[in-house]
Amino acid sequence: MIYQNTQNQFSNALKEFQMGKLLRKTNITKNGGISAYGVFQFLLLLVFQGKNLFRFLNSKHKDLAVSKKRITYRFLNETSYNWSRFLMLLAVKAASAFVTLARPEMVKILVLDDTVVKRNRSKSVELLARVYGHVEHKFRKGFTLLTLGWSDGYSFISTIFNMLSSTSKSSRYNEVSDTIDRWTNGYKFRKERA
Repeated sequence: MIYQNTQNQFSNALKEFQMGKLLRKTNITKNGGISAYGVFQFLLLLVFQGKNLFRFLNSKHKDLAVSKKRITYRFLNETSYNWSRFLMLLAVKAASAFVTLARPEMVKILVLDDTVVKRNRSKSVELLARVYGHVEHKFRKGFTLLTLGWSDGYSFISTIFNMLSSTSKSSRYNEVSDTIDRWTNGYKFRKERA
């Protein structure tokens, strides 16, 4: 009962943000089977409930899950989807909603942040590199997360981000996989990281 209630409220919120339209605008669609919107809604609902896919597929609610695990993984690994544009369009919708709730005299700003994301145990991650952390003044195995966000002083909305690798090939542990089509958004995104 609680799951169904949460799912209904969640569906209403996604409709309010016109999530299906945003997914179509950014080429996040599927030709057949379960819709991309259905898979996206399912994954987002898991995040907001604090559950992971493995546990959900083995729970008493598994009949409500996306039919097969491979559909979900195929959806997440699709390189033609433009997730960066999707995030930016969603951030614009969310910021517009926040602006209507705030007082007109409130200052709205853009925040640029770079943070080192450590991946000490990783070995075969694409473009994994030695990056310099300005806080600790040390080189770490991982990426530099560059984020541009919108803030009104109370709320923060990430508008776009990029996980950057090192520009020096000698500092990188792994390069881009040869199996990725060079014409896809996924390949272009990887080239921006390097």
